[in-house]
Amino acid sequence: MLYYFLFPLSEQFQIFNVLKYITFRSGGAMMTSMILAFLFGKPIIDWLRVKQKTGQPIRLDGPERHIVEKAGTPTMGGVLILFPALVSTLLWSNLSNAYVWIVLGIMTGFGLIGFADDFAKVTRRSHVGVSGRARLFGEFVLAGFAVYAMARLTAGSVATPLNFSSSVAIPFFKDVLINLGPFYLLFGAFVIVGASNAVNLTDGLDGLAIVPVMIAAGSLGLIAYIVGRVDYTEYLQLPYVPGTSELAVLVAALLGGGLGFLWWNAPPAMIFMGDTGSLSLGAAIGAIAVSVKHEIVLGIIGGLFVLEAVSVMVQVASFKLTGKRVFKMAPIHHHFEKQGWAEPTIVIRFWIIAVVLALLGLATLKLR
Repeated sequence: MLYYFLFPLSEQFQIFNVLKYITFRSGGAMMTSMILAFLFGKPIIDWLRVKQKTGQPIRLDGPERHIVEKAGTPTMGGVLILFPALVSTLLWSNLSNAYVWIVLGIMTGFGLIGFADDFAKVTRRSHVGVSGRARLFGEFVLAGFAVYAMARLTAGSVATPLNFSSSVAIPFFKDVLINLGPFYLLFGAFVIVGASNAVNLTDGLDGLAIVPVMIAAGSLGLIAYIVGRVDYTEYLQLPYVPGTSELAVLVAALLGGGLGFLWWNAPPAMIFMGDTGSLSLGAAIGAIAVSVKHEIVLGIIGGLFVLEAVSVMVQVASFKLTGKRVFKMAPIHHHFEKQGWAEPTIVIRFWIIAVVLALLGLATLKLR
């Protein structure tokens, strides 16, 4: 909005010329989002505590200490990230950029699905919310529309090669593209929905999900900025996707909101992000990865989320096939809790893993 109204005045007032720089607007978006999260954090937490009374329902089959230590903590804290991020993005980004609107739409849509799930859990006083099938159906519909829109944008660009919109780029190789044709729609939707639910599974300890999400989002924001610039893509020999650089502003807004939320979510957490936050943030990073044609790299950068999701799938498959469990409890962070690891130990070590995986993912930009 500031870009739309103030940048045209740069011919008369040179100071407004800074708004043409994505890096400047990204910094502004991050600071604005963080300040909003700080300012509205306490009032929102107090309001949710009054409305929810008993807080987020705790799984009775989970770690025993959670029933004592985490009972009564309000959920739906994802609004502390989404609200500042949405306001900041609308304030600082170039609103004529279609990629920004698509990712905002995905983030908001998945946030509403998560909100409905959190609301059902709180009102029923149960850890079971909206049915899994209904939730997945809504997620795939939203993701399918987003992937189709992004594919149309890419296909309509004269700067991209033939069939690039339906192709998957292979990391570590310069010119290897696998054209999936119409199946790319399903593949892209799976990436977004998979990322969303993987982050949701990771959200089980104070601060465990939000920091890896910020690390992954920051890495993808850097990639979006790079692949949206023809000079950088020529130097690094990456696929050029015009327009994606503007997503850096949206990512910066998410980082600011995430930092503000972490202030209130740091152990012992005053609020949980709930499905409102985890589903929307996971969907956002998935959508960014699809838009910049780095879907496979997302699997490296977000490898921690992949590990959490795989641990659940292995646990379920093993129990159904053999009647035995591979882990003491899934997702895998609960397995380490059952082994006696302290919660801060698990969280910080998982953060370290997330940083290492992000660095490996970013290394693919040059190792080709």
